[in-house]
Amino acid sequence: MSDTTRFLLGENDIPKFWYNINADSPVAPNPVYNPATKEPVTPDFLSVLFPMDLIMQEISSERYIPIPDEVRDIYKLWRPTPLMRAARLEKALGTPAHIYYKYEGVSPSGSHKSNTAIPQAFYNKIAGTHALTTETGAGQWGSALSMACKFYDLPLEVYMVKVSYNQKPYRRFLMETYGAQVFASPTNLTHAGQAILDQNPNSPGSLGVAISEAVEVAASSSGTKKYALGSVLHHVCLHQSIIGEESLKQMDMANEYPDVVIGCVGGGSNFAGIAFPFLRENLKNGKRTRLLAVEPKAAPSLTKGVFAFDYGDTARMAPIVKMYTLGHDFMPAEIHAGGLRYHGMAPTLSALYDKGLIEAVAVHQKAVFEAALTFSNTEGILPAPESAHAIRAAIDEALEAKKTGEKKVILFNLSGHGHFDLTAYNAYLSNGLEDFDYPDEAIAHIPEHLPGITA
Repeated sequence: MSDTTRFLLGENDIPKFWYNINADSPVAPNPVYNPATKEPVTPDFLSVLFPMDLIMQEISSERYIPIPDEVRDIYKLWRPTPLMRAARLEKALGTPAHIYYKYEGVSPSGSHKSNTAIPQAFYNKIAGTHALTTETGAGQWGSALSMACKFYDLPLEVYMVKVSYNQKPYRRFLMETYGAQVFASPTNLTHAGQAILDQNPNSPGSLGVAISEAVEVAASSSGTKKYALGSVLHHVCLHQSIIGEESLKQMDMANEYPDVVIGCVGGGSNFAGIAFPFLRENLKNGKRTRLLAVEPKAAPSLTKGVFAFDYGDTARMAPIVKMYTLGHDFMPAEIHAGGLRYHGMAPTLSALYDKGLIEAVAVHQKAVFEAALTFSNTEGILPAPESAHAIRAAIDEALEAKKTGEKKVILFNLSGHGHFDLTAYNAYLSNGLEDFDYPDEAIAHIPEHLPGITA
């Protein structure tokens, strides 16, 4: 084992291919349904929202998808990202475990989201798309896509969940700096938004609602606008696989191999990005790495949700997919500041979880912020609250290794920095945060709101 704490690759090590888990997964992809007809979707239906290149990636069974040179050239602004050994954190915990983290916060927009924002903007540009619409929760995705659209001279409308719009104004300012228009969702600009406001004029919004607004604008634009999604869909998880591919090379540089790989999950893309290449090694090469997804107890889709076909948005305009879901009408608690608020989980990831190929755990937000401070006070990086869910689980794994004396190797994805999340940190430091468990009675009523597809 080297004493080195930074494992750096060169530009030539940027992956030339995205990895497609569907080529090796023992779980066949489930069908996707039209929300209006409840019939299987066709490429023509999806083409209202996405360019054909992304649709083909969504359904591809090819193991490796070439990354266009134009995309790799922009990736060079921040990739390859560093892999670090958290030696100071290990010392503070007094653990025999070795803790590594892949740091995606070095991207210009501050998170892993740029890994998919750039190719999505690229494929839309070459397809002749005139403008894009999207949603964002905490603002990481909106920031990344705003940057990508500026690079490709594409106008962008962002529907930002209202509670985050108010809690995280600097994310909004960053998006506007890149030239995006940002609206607090729900708005009175769309039928979907107005319907929510009619029910509750003070609605804090949700990702499901924001998706509905962005999809409605794109679908009603007569083809001039397309929609871009920052997580959940397979092509998004595909683009994020460069995280895990680089990590495999860097763990080899460290002369170690992880016993457990950890990532936070909201929609699932950053966890999939680091975990799926390691899952390939489990499936194809006999490795036995545990893959641990970490979600908030306030929005526990994997650990408490139902594995069923559900709409991807509140207004039932997005395709129906099979996923772990809290119900498309899920509204997160306003007191929840830790992010990861989506009602469902990526279908690909959901199917793998259902088959026991990955694990999941839910954690309270005060424990998450406690872990974030421990990490920032030892390693110096202030993590995004979302990423801090992975830190919480990594610390818990390290403390368990301390109890057992096991020299465990832990790798987690530090998917973004928290420089625009200081209001949430201030709330924690001033004892203004509360823990929230999504109630069991709400879980019991989820089936009543599903579209009824059982295929």
